[in-house]
Amino acid sequence: MHGTIESGFRVELKRLDELAAFAPELRDLTARAVAPNAFYEPAFMAAAAPVFGRGVMAGLVWRRAMPRQLTGFFPVAIEQRRYGLRMPMLVGWTHSYGPLGAPLVDRDCADAAVAAWLDHIAADPTLPKLMLMPYLPAEGAVAQAFDAALAHRDGRSEHFALHRRALLAPTGDRAGYLDHAMPHKKRKELRRLRKRLAEIGTLTSTTIAKGPTALTAAVLDFLALEASGWKGRAGTAAKGNDAVHCFVVEAVSALAAEGKASVARLTLDNRAIAAIVTLRSGDEAWCWKIAYDEGFSRASPGVQLLLDVTDDLLADAGIARADSCATPSHPMIDHIWRERLALSDRLMCVAKCDPTLFAHLCRMESLRRSAIDKLKWLRGLLRRT
Repeated sequence: MHGTIESGFRVELKRLDELAAFAPELRDLTARAVAPNAFYEPAFMAAAAPVFGRGVMAGLVWRRAMPRQLTGFFPVAIEQRRYGLRMPMLVGWTHSYGPLGAPLVDRDCADAAVAAWLDHIAADPTLPKLMLMPYLPAEGAVAQAFDAALAHRDGRSEHFALHRRALLAPTGDRAGYLDHAMPHKKRKELRRLRKRLAEIGTLTSTTIAKGPTALTAAVLDFLALEASGWKGRAGTAAKGNDAVHCFVVEAVSALAAEGKASVARLTLDNRAIAAIVTLRSGDEAWCWKIAYDEGFSRASPGVQLLLDVTDDLLADAGIARADSCATPSHPMIDHIWRERLALSDRLMCVAKCDPTLFAHLCRMESLRRSAIDKLKWLRGLLRRT
């Protein structure tokens, strides 16, 4: 056990529906986090918890010294039968609208906060010693903090679904980023297509970040565009689910009230043909959702608007980088945002673990994932027939 950690930090578990009780301290922590996470902003979670947060707990790491300060936030749930066996596991909280599982830890004591959390798990007889952290950064300060804490206590870990998704992380000349990132011929073609759009009617690109009425209208435009496209046909658009629809509107509105969300729209004669929802936390941004009118697909309205949003992000000195939230090897954004964010689902044995047993658990996890992938492939095949 870490003597200094034991004496310097206190860990407690709260239900996520008790968020209001520690929201001010959590909001303060988001500004000090070594790796910001917009999906763990209190305003976002308050909207997401009723829809996606059933059974989720919050692991809170407090500094004992006065004044009391929150230094770590680890939202998790206990999954009782992951492999069809009674083998409880702690699973970090992510969901289809929150694709990042980086816990919030104070930049001034990241290693100590992670170590205190793992020490608490190991010592608490009511908590499983196995933990899966989905969408955890595989590189950087958070990954290094977990590496150090696991090594200290002879724990083990393995990465699953390791991948890299598009990231905007400019170094050097931010103003010239797009000129260097995209081939000249491609940019010239997009300018030609944009000119063609402008010949049809009045083409306007605007970003709404304030004003509840205007912001709600912009969010509803996004939801309508999403429902009109492939997600609507697949039945996965937010507008088709009342609870998810309300969550999206509430989350964006609440974050925007704190200056942490905006909706960009490309309109043609005041009709939205593309919309992008961007979230912010600390010095980072997330290109959370994008939708466009497929009737104008030849002019690439989604790409046109993404270029506008990218210009805005590059011009904002307060933004160090932006996460695309996209799938790996995305055919559109990968060719515009050239940096990459490495993520994985990291399986950990927090207590000292027999190597043979952990290897067996890793095989079970691999088999589970393989079975899920085959079922998804079969479901897609049946939908096409």
